Amino acid sequence: MSHIPPRFRRFLANQSGQTVVVVAVMMTFLLGMAGMTVDVGHLMYCRAQLQSATDAAALAGAEALPYTTATTVATSYSAVSGSKNATSKLANVTMVSGYPLVKCFASLQALGMACVSPSNANGIQVRQQMSVPMYFMGLLGKSTMTVSAVSTAAMRGSSSTPYNVIIVVDTTASMNDQDSDSQCSTTRIACALAGVQVLLQNLSPCGSQLSSCGTVTSGNVPSAIDKVSIFTFPGVTAATAADDYNCSGTQPTVTAYTYPTLPTYQIVPFSSDYRSSDTTSSLTQTSNVVAAAGGKTNCSGMYAKGGAGTYYAGVIYAAQAQLVSSSATGTQNVMIILSDGDASSTNMTSTNTKGTYPSSVDQCQQAITAATAATAAGTRVYTVAYGAESTGCSTDSPALTPCQTMQKMASAPQYFFSDYTAAGGTGTCVSAAQPTSNLNQIFTQIAGDLTVARLIPDNTT
Repeated sequence: MSHIPPRFRRFLANQSGQTVVVVAVMMTFLLGMAGMTVDVGHLMYCRAQLQSATDAAALAGAEALPYTTATTVATSYSAVSGSKNATSKLANVTMVSGYPLVKCFASLQALGMACVSPSNANGIQVRQQMSVPMYFMGLLGKSTMTVSAVSTAAMRGSSSTPYNVIIVVDTTASMNDQDSDSQCSTTRIACALAGVQVLLQNLSPCGSQLSSCGTVTSGNVPSAIDKVSIFTFPGVTAATAADDYNCSGTQPTVTAYTYPTLPTYQIVPFSSDYRSSDTTSSLTQTSNVVAAAGGKTNCSGMYAKGGAGTYYAGVIYAAQAQLVSSSATGTQNVMIILSDGDASSTNMTSTNTKGTYPSSVDQCQQAITAATAATAAGTRVYTVAYGAESTGCSTDSPALTPCQTMQKMASAPQYFFSDYTAAGGTGTCVSAAQPTSNLNQIFTQIAGDLTVARLIPDNTT
């Protein structure tokens, strides 16, 4: 340094510019971190949006089951270009090859959610992916990153809306016949009522968050969800209707099918006291609905009284009128009709021969007309053909079969069930949409149908 002129020594000794170098290095680092933060944040945002769209697609597809259109519906609610959840923020979304995929989950089958035709599935899985553009990382050679989302949904299982459920039970003389098949080897009325008990075990008397439904007043709990009423045909006198649930051992008195003064079809009014809480399967022994369904100890329940034959139209119109008068905002009306489907009563007081209600002519067609009117009014009509015969409906022209009658009474094909293995039934009366012939399974599926699709873990088996 002694050989360097003073002015240069002062210049070399000056350290005032070192901070500029440090700041330049730190700014590069900070800008890089900020850029990566933007990229990662954008990536996470796109992933969350993609997952939401995938969930929506899975739920929509599950709602469409058991029909084979489920995969088409799921795709239409996906984020793929042109679909309902496609947005400018979700560009380049594609459905992963092989998806949407309908599945038959054994674990759901064990819970009573059968894999039924035509799809033979009880759930669906959707998997989507998209290419997300990178901003800062693009400068480093990574211009895009691929994110994916998967969602799995069961076709049923989530509570939707409170239900008003009327169960119409055939108590004509044929219901005293022995059902000799392996699924229920006792009287047909006992087998039918056992199925009703299964339904009561699967409905929701009150909210699942309640440990107890509360104090019962006139058959109802304070915070009722699903209410149930039981109707029957042939009708009975009002004074003896209680004999179908009071365990007195005395049968109600059957009356003819009359009009305009109707017989009493309603055995038990709308009630929600069939279980003490939504978390227990035990039926309440003090409930009239349970007693009528044969679920009370040492009480057989409703009698197959017979004496007036089968005529549906009157009980369907009466049940629909009760549903309309009892329904509240936000509830769904449901009617479940169990019978063999052969309407040909000769015990009617009406002289109308025009084939319209009330008439002794075209009795099966009148039943279809009555059920169709209930459907048009918003009621979901389920029918259970119990040993429907291959011939019958003798008053109808053009000809109808009992099975066709029950099929056409249902609001939609998936709401028609048939125990075709029951004594007297025909193997041709099979529900394509609901092929099970076990009454208990049928009522389990109906109860499950009174729920909506729900998301389930993706590793469900």
